[in-house]
Parts: sequence; C-alpha cells; structure tokens
Amino acid sequence: MLAKRIIPCLDVDRGRVVKGVKFFDHVDAGEPVEQAIFYDQAEADELVFYDITASHEGRGIMAEVVRKVADSVFMPITVGGGIRTLEDATRLIQAGAEKVSINSAAVKRPELLGEISRKFGRCATVLGMDANRVARRKSETGSKKQEGGSVLVARETWCDENGDEFEEMWEVFVNGGRVGTGVDALWWAKEAERLGAGEIVLNVMNADGTKEGYDLEMTRAISEAVTIPVVASGGAGKPEHLLRVLQEDAGGGKADAALAASIFHFREYSVQEVKKYLAANGVNVRL
Repeated sequence: MLAKRIIPCLDVDRGRVVKGVKFFDHVDAGEPVEQAIFYDQAEADELVFYDITASHEGRGIMAEVVRKVADSVFMPITVGGGIRTLEDATRLIQAGAEKVSINSAAVKRPELLGEISRKFGRCATVLGMDANRVARRKSETGSKKQEGGSVLVARETWCDENGDEFEEMWEVFVNGGRVGTGVDALWWAKEAERLGAGEIVLNVMNADGTKEGYDLEMTRAISEAVTIPVVASGGAGKPEHLLRVLQEDAGGGKADAALAASIFHFREYSVQEVKKYLAANGVNVRL
C-alpha cells in the first residue's frame, strides 16, 4: 500500500502567505520561501503553493516566487492559481514545480487538462477543485443540464417550517471560490480524470479554515468515484481530523493524502507530530 501523504499548503496573496476561513477573512501567515524551507526541514511529503487571487484578478501566477521556493527546498511542489494556458503551465514547470494545479481554467476550457497531460504526463496534471455544499429551493434549482453534460445532483432534500422544499448540491466554484458554475462536483471529478488529470485536490469550501474537520462524506464519494489519487483539503484542526479523512474504513474519507494549512502555519502541530500520531493509529506514512 502506498504511504499516505501529509501536505502543507501555502496560500499566497501578493507575495505573502495568508490563511482565511471559507476562502475569506485572510490573516498573514508569513513569507513563502521561509515557510517552504520550514516545511522542507520538517520533512513534509510535498508542498502545495496557490496564488489565491491570480484567477480572480486576471493575472498570471508569480513564477519568480515559485522559482525561489523551488530553489530553496527538495520536496516536490504543486503550484496553482492563474494558470490559463499550456504556456502558463510550462513556465511553472520550468520554474521548478513538479505538478501544476488548475481549477478555473479547467472548468472554462476542460481540454487544457489533456494538453498539460500530453506534454508533462498525468503525474504532473492536477485538478484543483473548490466544491461547496449549496442549498437552494427546489423550485429554483430544477434539473437543467449544464453545458458539457453536468447536472447538479440533489444530495439531500428537506422541507422547512413553511413547507418549502430545499435541495443540497455539491457545486464546483471558480475564481477563488467567488463564482458558482452549476457543475456537479462528483461529475466533474470523473470527467477530469477522463480528460487527463492524474490527481485531484478537493477543497471543500464549507470546511475551509474552520478547523472542525474535513468533509468526510464528499471526500469519500469522490475518492470512490475515480481511480486517481484524491488529496483532501479544508478543515484540519487536529491530528484526529487527518486520521479520519485518510482512513478507509466505514466513515473514513478514504483520501490518498491530507492537505493542511492553519495547524501547521501557526505551529499548533508539527508535521512529524501528525505523522507519528497517524503511524501509531495504523496509517502508513513516511517517517
């Protein structure tokens, strides 16, 4: 069995690492190169590096910052944010990224996944998916088929005290979580694998930054729907949360890797503390 990976995430906004709650209310968490060196020395398995405002602001990712980070560490780096073309991806791979993660551009132009995969391989092609549990009145949702074949599927239905019927969907968002797409998360995961993605980083927006635990239900559903690795993201607050999302038994998230930010950035737990805890509880990790 492959070892489960523990992956710190650096969300970068205008050259500084930040951490927010549900994608907003960001606080400063340090300088990217310093944080990357810290995690390299802590023996993290990988590092994910996101320019979180590049897509929203319509600009390219900061390749120079990526180059400085890559020159300072030995661990693999995945980079995302603002990648719109094969040329953007190529520039980041040349700057030192081992993988590139695309979200907004993949939804808008899905063939980009195939273009990157054909040039650099599936192992370098990551789908970054920002998914949100969205509740809407059934009368407002309907079951209209979206462009490309996706239908927002109702995962749960209920009535309020007035008798209005509501549905919960798992919807994909883009532009840093600001824009809903009408694309169903489970459908998009399977479609991205078909198109050439070799890994999915699933960030559940409702859980992001809350430190109340990962969304085990959504993570498990997507992990079981695809054959490529799924990295769980959003909600880590203590080692027990990482344990549950990595476990494959009933109720576990069945993820191949766990991404975390807050608990590591603010030194609440170290990477080695988390790994030792996971190993003691039967999870295969690299110590």
